[in-house]
Amino acid sequence: MKTFKIGGVHPRENKLTAGCAITPAPLPQQVVVTLSQHIGAPAQCVVAKGDTVKVGTLLAQANGFVSANIHSPVSGVVTKIDTITDGTGYQKPAIFITAEGDVWEESIDRIETLITTCDLDAQAIIEKIDQMGIVGIGGATFPTKVKLMPPPNMKPEVLIINAVECEPYLTNDHALMLAKADEIIVGIEILMKAINVHHTYIGIEENKPDAIELLKQKTAHRNDIEVVRLQCRYPQGGEKQLIDAVIGRQVASGALPVSTGAIVQNVATAYAIYEAVQKNKPLIERVVTVTGKSLTRPGNYLARMGMPISQLIEAAGGLPDDTGKIVLGGPMMGKATANLDTPTGKGTSGILVIPDTEAHRQEPSPCIRCAKCVAACPMGLEPYLLSKLVAKSDLETAEDRRIYDCIECGCCSYSCPAHRPLLDYIRLGKGRVMAIMRARAAEKK
Repeated sequence: MKTFKIGGVHPRENKLTAGCAITPAPLPQQVVVTLSQHIGAPAQCVVAKGDTVKVGTLLAQANGFVSANIHSPVSGVVTKIDTITDGTGYQKPAIFITAEGDVWEESIDRIETLITTCDLDAQAIIEKIDQMGIVGIGGATFPTKVKLMPPPNMKPEVLIINAVECEPYLTNDHALMLAKADEIIVGIEILMKAINVHHTYIGIEENKPDAIELLKQKTAHRNDIEVVRLQCRYPQGGEKQLIDAVIGRQVASGALPVSTGAIVQNVATAYAIYEAVQKNKPLIERVVTVTGKSLTRPGNYLARMGMPISQLIEAAGGLPDDTGKIVLGGPMMGKATANLDTPTGKGTSGILVIPDTEAHRQEPSPCIRCAKCVAACPMGLEPYLLSKLVAKSDLETAEDRRIYDCIECGCCSYSCPAHRPLLDYIRLGKGRVMAIMRARAAEKK
Protein backbone atom coordinates (compact mmCIF):
# COMPACT_ATOMS: atom_id res chain seq x y z
CA MET A 1 0.00 0.00 0.00
CA LYS A 2 1.31 3.44 -0.92
CA THR A 3 2.72 6.01 1.50
CA PHE A 4 5.52 8.58 1.63
CA LYS A 5 9.12 7.48 2.13
CA ILE A 6 10.62 9.64 4.87
CA GLY A 7 9.56 9.92 8.52
CA GLY A 8 6.02 10.14 9.80
CA VAL A 9 4.15 8.83 12.83
CA HIS A 10 0.79 7.16 13.50
CA PRO A 11 -0.91 8.87 16.44
CA ARG A 12 -4.19 7.54 17.83
CA GLU A 13 -6.82 8.45 15.28
CA ASN A 14 -9.70 9.24 17.67
CA LYS A 15 -12.12 9.72 14.76
CA LEU A 16 -15.05 10.06 17.16
CA THR A 17 -17.29 11.69 14.53
CA ALA A 18 -16.51 9.32 11.63
CA GLY A 19 -20.12 8.15 11.48
CA CYS A 20 -21.69 11.59 11.83
CA ALA A 21 -23.48 13.03 8.81
CA ILE A 22 -23.23 16.76 8.10
CA THR A 23 -25.58 18.77 10.31
CA PRO A 24 -26.41 22.44 9.52
CA ALA A 25 -25.45 24.63 12.48
CA PRO A 26 -28.02 27.16 13.73
CA LEU A 27 -27.76 30.53 11.98
CA PRO A 28 -25.73 33.00 14.05
CA GLN A 29 -27.32 36.23 15.30
CA GLN A 30 -24.07 38.09 14.66
CA VAL A 31 -20.96 37.26 12.67
CA VAL A 32 -17.48 38.72 12.80
CA VAL A 33 -15.92 38.33 9.36
CA THR A 34 -12.15 38.74 9.46
CA LEU A 35 -10.40 40.10 6.39
CA SER A 36 -7.46 37.69 6.75
CA GLN A 37 -9.06 34.33 6.03
CA HIS A 38 -6.24 33.44 3.65
CA ILE A 39 -2.48 33.48 3.28
CA GLY A 40 -1.41 36.87 1.93
CA ALA A 41 -2.50 40.46 2.36
CA PRO A 42 -5.82 41.15 4.14
CA ALA A 43 -8.69 41.88 1.78
CA GLN A 44 -9.74 45.53 1.32
CA CYS A 45 -13.12 46.36 2.87
CA VAL A 46 -15.72 47.65 0.35
CA VAL A 47 -18.70 48.12 2.71
CA ALA A 48 -19.41 50.72 5.40
CA LYS A 49 -21.17 50.80 8.75
CA GLY A 50 -24.93 50.81 8.22
CA ASP A 51 -24.85 48.99 4.87
CA THR A 52 -27.41 46.24 4.30
CA VAL A 53 -25.96 43.00 2.91
CA LYS A 54 -27.26 39.66 1.72
CA VAL A 55 -25.73 36.20 1.92
CA GLY A 56 -23.02 36.30 -0.74
CA THR A 57 -22.59 40.08 -0.92
CA LEU A 58 -18.96 41.09 -1.51
CA LEU A 59 -17.56 42.56 1.72
CA ALA A 60 -13.89 42.92 0.85
CA GLN A 61 -11.81 42.65 -2.32
CA ALA A 62 -8.54 40.80 -2.72
CA ASN A 63 -5.70 43.21 -1.98
CA GLY A 64 -2.86 41.88 -4.13
CA PHE A 65 -2.08 38.72 -6.09
CA VAL A 66 -1.87 36.49 -2.99
CA SER A 67 -5.15 37.54 -1.40
CA ALA A 68 -8.81 36.55 -1.67
CA ASN A 69 -12.27 38.10 -1.80
CA ILE A 70 -14.48 37.92 1.29
CA HIS A 71 -18.27 37.62 1.09
CA SER A 72 -21.05 37.97 3.63
CA PRO A 73 -22.15 34.68 5.25
CA VAL A 74 -25.43 36.18 6.48
CA SER A 75 -27.97 38.81 5.52
CA GLY A 76 -28.30 41.84 7.76
CA VAL A 77 -26.66 45.13 8.65
CA VAL A 78 -23.00 46.03 8.98
CA THR A 79 -22.79 47.34 12.54
CA LYS A 80 -19.07 47.91 12.91
CA ILE A 81 -15.73 47.74 11.10
CA ASP A 82 -13.00 47.24 13.67
CA THR A 83 -10.19 44.94 14.74
CA ILE A 84 -10.51 41.78 16.81
CA THR A 85 -8.10 39.45 18.56
CA ASP A 86 -8.16 36.22 16.59
CA GLY A 87 -7.75 32.71 17.94
CA THR A 88 -3.96 32.95 17.93
CA GLY A 89 -3.85 36.28 19.77
CA TYR A 90 -3.16 38.58 16.80
CA GLN A 91 -5.12 41.71 15.97
CA LYS A 92 -7.01 41.36 12.68
CA PRO A 93 -9.35 43.73 10.81
CA ALA A 94 -12.94 42.51 10.78
CA ILE A 95 -16.49 43.37 9.73
CA PHE A 96 -19.29 42.93 12.28
CA ILE A 97 -22.73 42.04 10.86
CA THR A 98 -25.99 41.64 12.75
CA ALA A 99 -28.06 38.98 11.02
CA GLU A 100 -31.62 39.67 9.89
CA GLY A 101 -33.36 36.76 8.20
CA ASP A 102 -31.52 34.68 5.60
CA VAL A 103 -31.77 36.49 2.26
CA TRP A 104 -29.33 35.34 -0.43
CA GLU A 105 -28.00 37.16 -3.47
CA GLU A 106 -30.25 36.35 -6.43
CA SER A 107 -27.26 35.26 -8.54
CA ILE A 108 -26.61 32.21 -6.30
CA ASP A 109 -28.25 28.98 -7.48
CA ARG A 110 -29.68 27.29 -4.38
CA ILE A 111 -31.58 24.52 -6.18
CA GLU A 112 -30.36 21.05 -5.18
CA THR A 113 -29.66 19.79 -8.69
CA LEU A 114 -26.32 18.50 -9.97
CA ILE A 115 -24.89 20.54 -12.85
CA THR A 116 -22.31 18.47 -14.70
CA THR A 117 -21.57 20.61 -17.76
CA CYS A 118 -19.16 23.55 -17.55
CA ASP A 119 -18.90 25.70 -20.68
CA LEU A 120 -16.26 28.08 -19.31
CA ASP A 121 -12.72 27.97 -20.65
CA ALA A 122 -9.70 27.64 -18.36
CA GLN A 123 -9.15 31.37 -17.88
CA ALA A 124 -12.82 32.00 -17.13
CA ILE A 125 -12.83 29.18 -14.56
CA ILE A 126 -9.84 30.67 -12.74
CA GLU A 127 -11.44 34.12 -12.82
CA LYS A 128 -14.64 32.68 -11.34
CA ILE A 129 -12.70 30.91 -8.58
CA ASP A 130 -10.93 34.20 -7.86
CA GLN A 131 -14.21 36.14 -7.83
CA MET A 132 -15.85 33.68 -5.41
CA GLY A 133 -12.98 33.91 -2.89
CA ILE A 134 -11.97 30.24 -3.02
CA VAL A 135 -8.94 29.26 -0.96
CA GLY A 136 -7.45 25.93 0.08
CA ILE A 137 -9.75 24.93 2.93
CA GLY A 138 -7.76 21.92 4.05
CA GLY A 139 -6.11 24.34 6.46
CA ALA A 140 -3.47 26.27 4.50
CA THR A 141 -5.97 28.81 3.01
CA PHE A 142 -3.66 29.55 0.07
CA PRO A 143 -5.67 31.41 -2.62
CA THR A 144 -6.69 28.76 -5.14
CA LYS A 145 -6.33 31.03 -8.18
CA VAL A 146 -2.58 31.34 -7.45
CA LYS A 147 -2.10 27.57 -7.34
CA LEU A 148 -3.89 27.21 -10.64
CA MET A 149 -1.51 29.69 -12.31
CA PRO A 150 1.97 28.11 -11.94
CA PRO A 151 5.11 29.75 -13.39
CA PRO A 152 5.28 29.46 -17.21
CA ASN A 153 8.27 27.10 -17.03
CA MET A 154 6.35 24.58 -14.88
CA LYS A 155 3.71 22.53 -16.67
CA PRO A 156 1.36 20.48 -14.47
CA GLU A 157 0.89 16.91 -15.63
CA VAL A 158 -1.55 15.55 -13.04
CA LEU A 159 -4.00 16.74 -10.41
CA ILE A 160 -3.86 15.18 -6.96
CA ILE A 161 -6.91 15.52 -4.70
CA ASN A 162 -6.01 15.50 -1.01
CA ALA A 163 -8.70 13.43 0.70
CA VAL A 164 -6.26 11.99 3.24
CA GLU A 165 -7.45 13.75 6.42
CA CYS A 166 -4.60 12.27 8.47
CA GLU A 167 -4.97 14.69 11.40
CA PRO A 168 -6.46 12.87 14.43
CA TYR A 169 -10.08 13.63 15.39
CA LEU A 170 -11.01 15.48 12.17
CA THR A 171 -13.67 13.91 9.91
CA ASN A 172 -15.11 16.89 8.00
CA ASP A 173 -13.59 15.82 4.65
CA HIS A 174 -14.76 12.24 5.22
CA ALA A 175 -18.34 13.38 5.85
CA LEU A 176 -18.23 15.67 2.80
CA MET A 177 -17.08 12.84 0.51
CA LEU A 178 -19.97 10.64 1.63
CA ALA A 179 -22.52 13.43 1.18
CA LYS A 180 -21.28 15.21 -1.95
CA ALA A 181 -19.33 12.70 -4.03
CA ASP A 182 -20.98 13.68 -7.34
CA GLU A 183 -20.35 17.38 -6.81
CA ILE A 184 -16.74 16.70 -5.83
CA ILE A 185 -16.17 14.77 -9.08
CA VAL A 186 -17.58 17.66 -11.13
CA GLY A 187 -15.30 19.99 -9.17
CA ILE A 188 -12.37 17.75 -10.09
CA GLU A 189 -13.35 17.91 -13.77
CA ILE A 190 -13.46 21.71 -13.56
CA LEU A 191 -10.00 21.77 -11.97
CA MET A 192 -8.61 19.47 -14.67
CA LYS A 193 -9.97 21.81 -17.32
CA ALA A 194 -8.53 24.86 -15.56
CA ILE A 195 -4.97 23.48 -15.43
CA ASN A 196 -5.22 21.41 -18.65
CA VAL A 197 -4.34 17.98 -17.26
CA HIS A 198 -5.89 14.67 -18.22
CA HIS A 199 -5.44 12.55 -15.12
CA THR A 200 -6.39 12.93 -11.45
CA TYR A 201 -5.46 10.87 -8.41
CA ILE A 202 -7.69 11.00 -5.32
CA GLY A 203 -5.57 10.03 -2.31
CA ILE A 204 -7.56 8.60 0.62
CA GLU A 205 -6.23 6.83 3.71
CA GLU A 206 -7.44 3.28 4.33
CA ASN A 207 -9.35 4.23 7.50
CA LYS A 208 -12.13 5.63 5.27
CA PRO A 209 -13.19 2.44 3.42
CA ASP A 210 -16.72 3.71 2.76
CA ALA A 211 -15.44 6.88 1.07
CA ILE A 212 -12.91 4.87 -0.95
CA GLU A 213 -15.60 2.48 -2.12
CA LEU A 214 -18.08 5.25 -2.96
CA LEU A 215 -15.62 7.26 -5.03
CA LYS A 216 -14.39 4.12 -6.77
CA GLN A 217 -17.98 3.34 -7.74
CA LYS A 218 -18.50 6.90 -9.00
CA THR A 219 -15.34 6.76 -11.15
CA ALA A 220 -15.40 3.09 -12.22
CA HIS A 221 -16.42 3.96 -15.78
CA ARG A 222 -13.58 6.38 -16.45
CA ASN A 223 -9.83 6.19 -16.89
CA ASP A 224 -8.94 9.81 -16.06
CA ILE A 225 -9.76 9.74 -12.31
CA GLU A 226 -8.11 7.16 -10.07
CA VAL A 227 -8.78 6.56 -6.37
CA VAL A 228 -5.55 5.72 -4.54
CA ARG A 229 -5.81 3.83 -1.26
CA LEU A 230 -3.07 5.04 1.12
CA GLN A 231 -1.59 3.63 4.30
CA CYS A 232 -2.56 5.56 7.44
CA ARG A 233 0.44 7.70 8.28
CA TYR A 234 0.74 11.26 9.53
CA PRO A 235 1.45 13.83 7.97
CA GLN A 236 0.40 12.24 4.67
CA GLY A 237 -1.95 15.16 4.05
CA GLY A 238 1.06 17.44 3.68
CA GLU A 239 1.38 18.50 0.06
CA LYS A 240 4.94 17.24 -0.37
CA GLN A 241 4.26 13.96 1.43
CA LEU A 242 1.12 13.31 -0.63
CA ILE A 243 2.93 13.87 -3.93
CA ASP A 244 5.60 11.41 -2.78
CA ALA A 245 2.99 8.85 -1.71
CA VAL A 246 0.85 9.04 -4.84
CA ILE A 247 3.31 9.51 -7.73
CA GLY A 248 6.65 8.78 -6.04
CA ARG A 249 8.24 12.17 -6.73
CA GLN A 250 9.97 14.34 -4.12
CA VAL A 251 9.75 18.13 -4.00
CA ALA A 252 13.28 19.54 -3.86
CA SER A 253 14.22 21.90 -1.02
CA GLY A 254 12.99 25.38 -1.84
CA ALA A 255 11.08 24.22 -4.94
CA LEU A 256 7.37 24.56 -5.66
CA PRO A 257 5.30 21.36 -5.50
CA VAL A 258 4.27 21.87 -9.13
CA SER A 259 7.92 21.31 -10.07
CA THR A 260 7.10 17.59 -9.75
CA GLY A 261 4.35 17.94 -12.36
CA ALA A 262 1.54 17.75 -9.80
CA ILE A 263 -0.94 20.31 -8.51
CA VAL A 264 -2.60 19.36 -5.21
CA GLN A 265 -6.06 20.51 -4.11
CA ASN A 266 -8.00 19.53 -1.01
CA VAL A 267 -11.20 17.54 -1.56
CA ALA A 268 -13.29 20.19 0.23
CA THR A 269 -11.75 22.84 -2.03
CA ALA A 270 -12.84 20.78 -5.06
CA TYR A 271 -16.40 20.87 -3.70
CA ALA A 272 -16.17 24.64 -3.06
CA ILE A 273 -15.01 25.05 -6.68
CA TYR A 274 -18.05 23.13 -7.91
CA GLU A 275 -20.32 25.45 -5.94
CA ALA A 276 -18.44 28.56 -7.11
CA VAL A 277 -18.34 27.73 -10.82
CA GLN A 278 -21.61 25.82 -11.23
CA LYS A 279 -23.77 27.52 -8.59
CA ASN A 280 -22.19 31.01 -8.42
CA LYS A 281 -21.79 30.52 -4.66
CA PRO A 282 -18.94 32.25 -2.81
CA LEU A 283 -17.09 30.50 0.00
CA ILE A 284 -19.32 31.57 2.90
CA GLU A 285 -19.75 28.29 4.78
CA ARG A 286 -17.85 25.05 5.37
CA VAL A 287 -18.02 21.76 7.28
CA VAL A 288 -16.36 21.94 10.71
CA THR A 289 -15.68 18.93 12.92
CA VAL A 290 -16.61 19.79 16.52
CA THR A 291 -15.26 17.00 18.68
CA GLY A 292 -13.83 15.91 21.98
CA LYS A 293 -14.08 12.94 24.31
CA SER A 294 -16.37 14.75 26.77
CA LEU A 295 -18.74 16.40 24.29
CA THR A 296 -22.27 14.99 24.31
CA ARG A 297 -23.04 15.68 20.62
CA PRO A 298 -19.77 15.77 18.67
CA GLY A 299 -20.36 16.03 14.94
CA ASN A 300 -19.63 17.55 11.56
CA TYR A 301 -21.44 20.88 11.34
CA LEU A 302 -22.07 23.04 8.26
CA ALA A 303 -21.17 26.45 9.67
CA ARG A 304 -21.34 29.97 8.25
CA MET A 305 -18.03 31.84 8.34
CA GLY A 306 -17.70 34.34 11.16
CA MET A 307 -19.89 32.62 13.74
CA PRO A 308 -18.29 32.34 17.20
CA ILE A 309 -16.86 28.93 18.08
CA SER A 310 -18.93 29.06 21.28
CA GLN A 311 -22.07 28.60 19.18
CA LEU A 312 -20.69 25.50 17.49
CA ILE A 313 -19.61 24.07 20.83
CA GLU A 314 -23.12 24.74 22.12
CA ALA A 315 -24.56 22.86 19.12
CA ALA A 316 -22.32 19.94 20.11
CA GLY A 317 -23.80 19.83 23.61
CA GLY A 318 -22.06 22.71 25.34
CA LEU A 319 -18.66 23.15 26.94
CA PRO A 320 -17.92 20.17 29.24
CA ASP A 321 -17.01 20.88 32.87
CA ASP A 322 -13.69 19.05 32.51
CA THR A 323 -12.45 21.15 29.57
CA GLY A 324 -8.75 21.89 29.77
CA LYS A 325 -8.03 23.29 26.32
CA ILE A 326 -9.81 24.25 23.07
CA VAL A 327 -7.85 23.74 19.87
CA LEU A 328 -8.74 25.18 16.47
CA GLY A 329 -7.90 22.37 14.05
CA GLY A 330 -6.51 19.00 15.03
CA PRO A 331 -4.21 18.09 17.92
CA MET A 332 -1.03 17.90 15.81
CA MET A 333 -1.09 21.17 13.84
CA GLY A 334 -3.97 23.05 15.46
CA LYS A 335 -3.53 26.01 17.79
CA ALA A 336 -5.10 26.47 21.21
CA THR A 337 -7.37 29.43 21.84
CA ALA A 338 -8.58 30.98 25.08
CA ASN A 339 -11.29 33.05 23.40
CA LEU A 340 -14.70 31.44 22.87
CA ASP A 341 -15.74 34.45 20.78
CA THR A 342 -13.14 33.51 18.16
CA PRO A 343 -14.97 33.49 14.80
CA THR A 344 -14.77 30.60 12.37
CA GLY A 345 -13.09 31.22 9.03
CA LYS A 346 -12.33 29.54 5.73
CA GLY A 347 -9.49 27.59 7.37
CA THR A 348 -11.43 26.37 10.42
CA SER A 349 -11.44 22.62 9.83
CA GLY A 350 -12.17 21.61 13.41
CA ILE A 351 -12.81 22.62 17.00
CA LEU A 352 -11.29 20.15 19.43
CA VAL A 353 -12.31 20.28 23.10
CA ILE A 354 -9.63 18.50 25.11
CA PRO A 355 -10.37 17.32 28.67
CA ASP A 356 -8.17 18.63 31.47
CA THR A 357 -6.55 15.23 32.03
CA GLU A 358 -5.06 15.35 28.51
CA ALA A 359 -4.53 19.08 28.07
CA HIS A 360 -1.23 19.61 29.86
CA ARG A 361 2.26 19.03 28.53
CA GLN A 362 4.58 16.84 30.49
CA GLU A 363 7.63 18.44 32.06
CA PRO A 364 10.58 18.34 29.58
CA SER A 365 13.81 16.63 30.53
CA PRO A 366 17.26 16.74 28.90
CA CYS A 367 17.64 15.30 25.40
CA ILE A 368 18.70 11.64 25.58
CA ARG A 369 20.18 11.62 22.03
CA CYS A 370 17.81 8.89 20.85
CA ALA A 371 17.28 10.49 17.39
CA LYS A 372 13.57 9.55 17.35
CA CYS A 373 12.77 13.09 16.20
CA VAL A 374 15.15 12.65 13.25
CA ALA A 375 13.51 9.36 12.27
CA ALA A 376 10.04 10.91 12.54
CA CYS A 377 10.72 14.12 10.55
CA PRO A 378 9.03 13.81 7.14
CA MET A 379 11.32 16.51 5.72
CA GLY A 380 14.56 14.77 6.64
CA LEU A 381 15.61 17.46 9.13
CA GLU A 382 17.33 17.21 12.52
CA PRO A 383 14.79 18.70 14.94
CA TYR A 384 16.95 18.25 18.07
CA LEU A 385 19.73 20.27 16.42
CA LEU A 386 17.46 22.95 14.96
CA SER A 387 15.82 23.58 18.33
CA LYS A 388 19.22 23.89 20.00
CA LEU A 389 20.45 26.32 17.32
CA VAL A 390 17.38 28.51 17.80
CA ALA A 391 17.79 28.45 21.58
CA LYS A 392 21.35 29.70 21.08
CA SER A 393 20.21 32.26 18.45
CA ASP A 394 22.46 30.70 15.81
CA LEU A 395 20.09 31.48 12.95
CA GLU A 396 22.77 31.35 10.27
CA THR A 397 23.48 27.67 10.98
CA ALA A 398 19.76 26.99 11.34
CA GLU A 399 19.28 28.34 7.82
CA ASP A 400 22.14 26.19 6.55
CA ARG A 401 20.37 23.19 8.12
CA ARG A 402 17.17 24.05 6.18
CA ILE A 403 14.94 25.14 9.04
CA TYR A 404 12.76 26.81 6.39
CA ASP A 405 11.79 23.35 5.08
CA CYS A 406 9.95 22.51 8.31
CA ILE A 407 6.23 21.96 7.66
CA GLU A 408 5.40 22.35 11.38
CA CYS A 409 3.67 18.97 11.52
CA GLY A 410 4.71 18.27 15.13
CA CYS A 411 6.06 14.75 14.50
CA CYS A 412 9.27 15.66 16.34
CA SER A 413 7.59 16.80 19.55
CA TYR A 414 5.14 13.89 19.39
CA SER A 415 7.93 11.32 19.17
CA CYS A 416 10.27 12.85 21.78
CA PRO A 417 10.47 10.65 24.91
CA ALA A 418 12.01 13.59 26.82
CA HIS A 419 8.96 15.78 25.99
CA ARG A 420 11.19 18.52 24.56
CA PRO A 421 9.26 21.46 23.03
CA LEU A 422 11.06 20.93 19.73
CA LEU A 423 8.42 22.38 17.43
CA ASP A 424 8.02 25.50 19.57
CA TYR A 425 11.67 26.40 19.10
CA ILE A 426 11.72 25.43 15.43
CA ARG A 427 8.58 27.43 14.63
CA LEU A 428 10.07 30.48 16.35
CA GLY A 429 13.39 30.09 14.53
CA LYS A 430 11.75 29.41 11.19
CA GLY A 431 9.86 32.69 11.40
CA ARG A 432 13.03 34.62 12.13
CA VAL A 433 15.03 32.90 9.41
CA MET A 434 12.29 33.45 6.83
CA ALA A 435 12.22 37.16 7.73
CA ILE A 436 16.00 37.35 7.20
CA MET A 437 15.67 35.57 3.84
CA ARG A 438 12.90 37.94 2.68
CA ALA A 439 14.95 40.98 3.69
CA ARG A 440 17.97 39.60 1.83
CA ALA A 441 15.90 39.01 -1.30
CA ALA A 442 14.43 42.52 -1.11
CA GLU A 443 17.92 44.06 -0.97
CA LYS A 444 18.88 42.30 -4.21
CA LYS A 445 15.96 43.84 -6.11
